[in-house]
Amino acid sequence: MCAFIVFEGIDGAGGETQSKILKEKLEILGKEVVLLRYPDGKHEIGKFIYMHLEKRNILTPESLLLLFLADFAKDKEKIIKAMKNGKIVIADRYFTSTIVYQHAQGIELSKILSLAEIINIPKPDIAIFLKISPEISMKRKLAEKGFLDNFEKNFEFLRKVSRIYEEVAKKNIFCKWAMINGERSIEEVSKNVWKIIENLIC
Repeated sequence: MCAFIVFEGIDGAGGETQSKILKEKLEILGKEVVLLRYPDGKHEIGKFIYMHLEKRNILTPESLLLLFLADFAKDKEKIIKAMKNGKIVIADRYFTSTIVYQHAQGIELSKILSLAEIINIPKPDIAIFLKISPEISMKRKLAEKGFLDNFEKNFEFLRKVSRIYEEVAKKNIFCKWAMINGERSIEEVSKNVWKIIENLIC
Protein backbone atom coordinates (compact mmCIF):
# COMPACT_ATOMS: atom_id res chain seq x y z
CA MET A 1 0.00 0.00 0.00
CA CYS A 2 1.28 3.49 -0.85
CA ALA A 3 1.49 6.21 1.79
CA PHE A 4 2.97 9.66 2.24
CA ILE A 5 4.52 10.15 5.70
CA VAL A 6 6.09 13.35 7.02
CA PHE A 7 8.19 13.93 10.14
CA GLU A 8 7.89 17.33 11.79
CA GLY A 9 9.16 19.24 14.81
CA ILE A 10 11.44 22.06 15.84
CA ASP A 11 15.16 21.73 15.13
CA GLY A 12 16.73 18.73 16.83
CA ALA A 13 13.44 16.86 17.20
CA GLY A 14 14.87 13.79 15.46
CA GLY A 15 13.02 13.81 12.15
CA GLU A 16 16.06 12.89 10.11
CA THR A 17 16.92 9.98 12.41
CA GLN A 18 13.37 8.64 12.60
CA SER A 19 12.77 8.94 8.85
CA LYS A 20 15.86 6.81 8.17
CA ILE A 21 14.88 4.23 10.79
CA LEU A 22 11.37 3.98 9.36
CA LYS A 23 12.74 3.62 5.83
CA GLU A 24 14.91 0.69 6.94
CA LYS A 25 12.01 -1.01 8.75
CA LEU A 26 9.72 -0.70 5.74
CA GLU A 27 12.36 -1.96 3.32
CA ILE A 28 12.92 -5.03 5.51
CA LEU A 29 9.20 -5.71 4.99
CA GLY A 30 9.73 -5.51 1.24
CA LYS A 31 8.26 -2.04 0.75
CA GLU A 32 9.71 0.37 -1.79
CA VAL A 33 10.48 3.69 -0.12
CA VAL A 34 11.32 7.15 -1.44
CA LEU A 35 13.03 9.34 1.19
CA LEU A 36 12.94 13.12 0.84
CA ARG A 37 14.42 15.88 2.99
CA TYR A 38 13.62 19.58 3.05
CA PRO A 39 15.16 22.01 2.45
CA ASP A 40 16.67 19.94 -0.37
CA GLY A 41 20.37 20.77 -0.10
CA LYS A 42 21.12 18.91 -3.34
CA HIS A 43 19.06 21.39 -5.37
CA GLU A 44 19.78 25.06 -6.05
CA ILE A 45 16.56 26.14 -4.33
CA GLY A 46 17.49 24.31 -1.15
CA LYS A 47 21.04 25.63 -1.27
CA PHE A 48 19.70 29.18 -1.42
CA ILE A 49 17.45 28.52 1.59
CA TYR A 50 20.42 27.17 3.56
CA MET A 51 22.33 30.35 2.72
CA HIS A 52 19.56 32.27 4.49
CA LEU A 53 19.61 29.94 7.49
CA GLU A 54 23.37 30.33 7.76
CA LYS A 55 23.03 34.14 7.49
CA ARG A 56 24.88 34.36 4.17
CA ASN A 57 21.85 36.14 2.77
CA ILE A 58 18.80 37.52 4.53
CA LEU A 59 15.35 37.01 3.01
CA THR A 60 11.95 38.40 3.95
CA PRO A 61 9.42 35.89 5.36
CA GLU A 62 7.44 36.20 2.10
CA SER A 63 10.49 35.45 -0.06
CA LEU A 64 11.36 32.49 2.13
CA LEU A 65 7.80 31.18 1.89
CA LEU A 66 7.93 31.25 -1.91
CA LEU A 67 11.32 29.51 -1.96
CA PHE A 68 10.05 26.74 0.32
CA LEU A 69 6.96 26.28 -1.85
CA ALA A 70 9.20 26.01 -4.92
CA ASP A 71 11.30 23.41 -3.10
CA PHE A 72 8.23 21.25 -2.48
CA ALA A 73 6.59 21.91 -5.85
CA LYS A 74 9.63 20.69 -7.78
CA ASP A 75 9.02 17.19 -6.31
CA LYS A 76 5.26 17.17 -6.86
CA GLU A 77 5.29 14.78 -9.82
CA LYS A 78 7.94 12.61 -8.17
CA ILE A 79 5.73 12.11 -5.11
CA ILE A 80 2.58 11.47 -7.14
CA LYS A 81 4.34 8.99 -9.43
CA ALA A 82 5.92 7.11 -6.51
CA MET A 83 2.58 6.69 -4.78
CA LYS A 84 0.84 5.62 -8.00
CA ASN A 85 3.49 2.90 -8.27
CA GLY A 86 2.69 1.67 -4.76
CA LYS A 87 5.74 3.16 -3.07
CA ILE A 88 5.87 4.78 0.36
CA VAL A 89 7.13 8.35 0.46
CA ILE A 90 8.80 9.61 3.65
CA ALA A 91 9.76 13.25 4.07
CA ASP A 92 11.92 14.79 6.76
CA ARG A 93 9.99 18.10 6.88
CA TYR A 94 7.58 19.28 4.21
CA PHE A 95 5.03 22.04 3.60
CA THR A 96 3.79 21.28 7.11
CA SER A 97 7.00 22.96 8.36
CA THR A 98 6.33 26.02 6.25
CA ILE A 99 2.82 26.36 7.70
CA VAL A 100 4.34 26.61 11.16
CA TYR A 101 7.57 28.53 10.61
CA GLN A 102 6.26 31.14 8.20
CA HIS A 103 3.14 31.66 10.31
CA ALA A 104 5.48 32.19 13.28
CA GLN A 105 7.19 34.89 11.19
CA GLY A 106 3.93 36.76 10.81
CA ILE A 107 2.32 35.46 7.62
CA GLU A 108 -1.38 34.67 7.96
CA LEU A 109 -2.15 30.97 8.06
CA SER A 110 -4.95 31.32 5.51
CA LYS A 111 -2.59 32.90 2.99
CA ILE A 112 -0.02 30.12 3.40
CA LEU A 113 -2.68 27.45 2.91
CA SER A 114 -4.16 29.23 -0.10
CA LEU A 115 -0.79 29.15 -1.87
CA ALA A 116 -0.61 25.39 -1.33
CA GLU A 117 -4.04 25.08 -2.96
CA ILE A 118 -2.90 27.11 -5.96
CA ILE A 119 0.17 24.91 -6.43
CA ASN A 120 -1.84 21.80 -5.47
CA ILE A 121 1.04 20.11 -3.68
CA PRO A 122 0.35 16.55 -2.47
CA LYS A 123 -1.00 16.20 1.06
CA PRO A 124 0.63 13.68 3.42
CA ASP A 125 -1.41 10.81 4.84
CA ILE A 126 0.11 11.63 8.22
CA ALA A 127 2.42 14.26 9.68
CA ILE A 128 4.19 13.00 12.80
CA PHE A 129 5.06 15.84 15.20
CA LEU A 130 8.05 14.92 17.36
CA LYS A 131 7.57 17.22 20.33
CA ILE A 132 10.64 18.51 22.20
CA SER A 133 11.31 21.63 24.27
CA PRO A 134 13.32 24.60 22.93
CA GLU A 135 15.98 23.84 25.56
CA ILE A 136 16.44 20.29 24.26
CA SER A 137 16.42 21.59 20.69
CA MET A 138 19.29 24.01 21.28
CA LYS A 139 21.27 21.45 23.28
CA ARG A 140 20.96 18.78 20.58
CA LYS A 141 21.81 21.08 17.64
CA LEU A 142 24.81 22.57 19.43
CA ALA A 143 26.13 19.09 20.22
CA GLU A 144 25.53 18.00 16.62
CA LYS A 145 27.06 20.96 14.76
CA GLY A 146 28.98 23.05 17.25
CA PHE A 147 26.96 26.13 16.26
CA LEU A 148 23.35 27.26 15.85
CA ASP A 149 21.82 28.70 12.67
CA ASN A 150 19.47 31.66 12.26
CA PHE A 151 16.38 29.89 13.64
CA GLU A 152 18.08 27.42 15.99
CA LYS A 153 19.64 30.05 18.27
CA ASN A 154 16.48 32.13 18.77
CA PHE A 155 14.94 30.69 21.95
CA GLU A 156 11.79 32.82 21.91
CA PHE A 157 11.19 31.99 18.27
CA LEU A 158 11.64 28.26 18.95
CA ARG A 159 9.14 28.49 21.78
CA LYS A 160 6.65 30.24 19.50
CA VAL A 161 7.18 27.67 16.74
CA SER A 162 6.72 24.81 19.21
CA ARG A 163 3.41 26.28 20.39
CA ILE A 164 2.17 26.72 16.81
CA TYR A 165 3.19 23.14 15.96
CA GLU A 166 1.00 21.89 18.82
CA GLU A 167 -1.96 24.00 17.67
CA VAL A 168 -1.62 22.91 14.04
CA ALA A 169 -1.24 19.24 15.05
CA LYS A 170 -4.24 19.29 17.38
CA LYS A 171 -6.43 20.88 14.69
CA ASN A 172 -5.11 18.56 11.92
CA ILE A 173 -4.41 21.55 9.68
CA PHE A 174 -3.60 20.65 6.03
CA CYS A 175 -3.49 16.91 6.83
CA LYS A 176 -3.88 14.39 9.62
CA TRP A 177 -1.33 14.76 12.44
CA ALA A 178 0.00 12.57 15.25
CA MET A 179 2.04 13.80 18.22
CA ILE A 180 4.90 11.89 19.88
CA ASN A 181 7.19 12.78 22.77
CA GLY A 182 10.50 13.30 20.94
CA GLU A 183 12.52 13.67 24.16
CA ARG A 184 12.49 9.93 24.80
CA SER A 185 15.22 7.61 23.55
CA ILE A 186 15.59 7.01 19.81
CA GLU A 187 14.35 3.44 20.32
CA GLU A 188 11.25 4.51 22.28
CA VAL A 189 10.36 7.18 19.73
CA SER A 190 10.84 4.67 16.91
CA LYS A 191 8.47 2.20 18.60
CA ASN A 192 5.81 4.89 18.96
CA VAL A 193 6.28 5.92 15.33
CA TRP A 194 5.86 2.32 14.23
CA LYS A 195 2.55 1.99 16.12
CA ILE A 196 1.22 4.86 14.02
CA ILE A 197 2.64 3.65 10.71
CA GLU A 198 1.66 0.02 11.24
CA ASN A 199 -1.99 1.07 11.39
CA LEU A 200 -1.54 3.27 8.33
CA ILE A 201 -0.01 0.70 5.98
CA CYS A 202 -1.83 -2.44 7.10
